[in-house]
Amino acid sequence: MTWQGDKDRLAAMLSRRLISSFGSLSLACRRLTTSILTPQSCEGAIPSEFLSKKKVLTPDRSQGIYEDLVISMTNFHKEDKGFMLLAGDVFDVPIRKDIVHQVVLWQRAKKQQGTHSTKTISEVSGTGRKPWNQKGTGRARHGTLRGPQFRHGATMHGPKPRSHAFKLQKKVRRLGLKIALSARTAEGKLLVFDDLDVPDHKTKNIVNYVSQMENSKKLLLVDGGPINRNLKLATQNLHYVNVLPSIGLNVYSILLHDTLVMSRSAVNAIVERMHTPINR
Repeated sequence: MTWQGDKDRLAAMLSRRLISSFGSLSLACRRLTTSILTPQSCEGAIPSEFLSKKKVLTPDRSQGIYEDLVISMTNFHKEDKGFMLLAGDVFDVPIRKDIVHQVVLWQRAKKQQGTHSTKTISEVSGTGRKPWNQKGTGRARHGTLRGPQFRHGATMHGPKPRSHAFKLQKKVRRLGLKIALSARTAEGKLLVFDDLDVPDHKTKNIVNYVSQMENSKKLLLVDGGPINRNLKLATQNLHYVNVLPSIGLNVYSILLHDTLVMSRSAVNAIVERMHTPINR
């Protein structure tokens, strides 16, 4: 009887340890999970008052750790359109000012026209004869009046039409765009809309929509495909609202605007573009 009792006590102790270890393992698994709980998903298993009512994007998280982000979608009328997952390798990369500086210099250099031009001695209008004799006048010797030392003369070593563009690696240009998008996301200045459709081409509607946005002085709207005609007509008279297709999104345009509004199709197009292998 004593041996049987010891066996029962040993079995009970082992079962309690197994139960406690499985409980701690399940707790760890729950801590590592990324699923989102809502009052509808639990179907009454968890009371709604115990669920967190905080926003999905919290300002106390670390930035630049390549973590996928969840952002709420809305529209011009501030209606709830659900959530969208932002790729961490596009919208949560470390901020590097040197990369952004290089990309901005590259963009501005390509944009420079380079049409400045000055006239050389063969292009300046004027006589070609020798102004006076070589000797006997007491003056300096000259062979032409079109030299740079005379009024209306030539310009030596002046600028000529040329291209100011220089080459920049594709991976650096791509990284610069990722950093600009990550910076706007970290600042809370990235808004994702379900679509950018507007009912008509009235400018006053866009003015009302922008006035409802907090701390938005200059707005950049990015759509996935061709720009909607009503949206283009409604924003063309507003100097603080600009519209771009996703294929034209660039670092300099993002930096010129304090708020970036992207449609769902634009986000998908940018992520696909960033994940496309670079042709070498």
